[in-house]
Amino acid sequence: MSDRRALLLDEVRKYHQDIQPDRPFVPGVTEIWPSGALLDADDRVALVEAALDMRIAAGPSARRFESNFARKLRRRKAHLTNSGSSANLLAVSALTSHLLDDRRLRPGDEVITVAAGFPTTVNPILQNGLVPVFVDVELSTYNTTAERVASAIGPRTRAIILAHTLGNPYDAVEMAKLANEYDLFFIEDNCDAVGSTYAGRLTGTFGDLATVSFYPAHHLAMGEGGCVLTSNLVLARIVESLRDWGRDCWCAPGESDTCLKRFKYQLGTLPAGYDHKYIYSHVGYNMKATDLQAALGLTQLAKLDEFTTVRRRNWRRLRHQLDGVPHLLLPEPTPSSEPSWFGFAITVDPEAPFTRSRLVSFLEDRRIGTRQLFAGNLTRHPAYLDQPYRVVGRLTNSDIITEQTFWVGVYPALTDEMIDYVGSSIKEFVACQQ
Repeated sequence: MSDRRALLLDEVRKYHQDIQPDRPFVPGVTEIWPSGALLDADDRVALVEAALDMRIAAGPSARRFESNFARKLRRRKAHLTNSGSSANLLAVSALTSHLLDDRRLRPGDEVITVAAGFPTTVNPILQNGLVPVFVDVELSTYNTTAERVASAIGPRTRAIILAHTLGNPYDAVEMAKLANEYDLFFIEDNCDAVGSTYAGRLTGTFGDLATVSFYPAHHLAMGEGGCVLTSNLVLARIVESLRDWGRDCWCAPGESDTCLKRFKYQLGTLPAGYDHKYIYSHVGYNMKATDLQAALGLTQLAKLDEFTTVRRRNWRRLRHQLDGVPHLLLPEPTPSSEPSWFGFAITVDPEAPFTRSRLVSFLEDRRIGTRQLFAGNLTRHPAYLDQPYRVVGRLTNSDIITEQTFWVGVYPALTDEMIDYVGSSIKEFVACQQ
């Protein structure tokens, strides 16, 4: 059986090599995606091997990935989830747990975040009956500052949740200091920034909790998937409970009585001896990922350092190409940071003789994929018009982002030739507008 298995997996590897397109890049014909997964033969073999074992739920691969990923990101615990959005929901919801006693967040408490962000960084705040407090961002880094966050702290402020925009870290040291000074929880949305560092330290290691996405657009791909990381064992236990139906038991599915007192608990108003596997201490969900996803995650994780190197190289190459082009505000890494870039943001000067839409249309006609900088100003979207929130200061830059900013890709599948074509196309368009 082992020989047949090895033969089959060898054929899968050959199949992957056989179906790889051997087509040269043709400018204006070959599509240049802004983001995407880079999958090789090892990834395909890992998926098939997991399928051969019929590991259709969370299992040994999921647990191994959690252990390896926590070690890679230098956190004590990692909990794999079905998406990065679910990871954010779990992280925020964990802060409302009764296990936190007087520190728990309660309905009406405020959480500071940015208006120019992704919806599912903010949605968990609203879903938990909390109030988002929006602050503006800088146009060069597309992140907010510690000064803006400090000005937004009020009597009901209990937490901060901020994403490292397009892989560019904000000043996480100062954010962590603010959180500590005012006794606030701090969540790092690290979905776009795995591998980025600030002050020589990995992003995702500054907050009480960090979240990651494994959607194909992100640094590591599982198809779908996400993760919550922490070094706080109480928070880790809460996240696990919320992710696993809200149950009090910590046995993995298929395990029983690891605490050696499965039928010896008395919790709530349940009868003494009620099966601990079916006692629920949180209002939870089933947000686990599968072993097939985790098997892919393990092979992707082995390539993270290489992916990070290529993302940085592609970003620098495009930045050099566009340096000095008029009417465009180019991105800048936050001082003391080394981003693992998710994308390359460009803001068209509001006084430019052309609009963002014309430039984007020109690029899309050349098969160069573009994306908006997520939601722009979230407060302008129909979903949030009637939601409770507070704004501190003007959201001037968030509005400029809504109307003038877009981004193009730097992910590892893009070749030097593709990056150069993106740069030359932008320069050609701008030159024709003078």
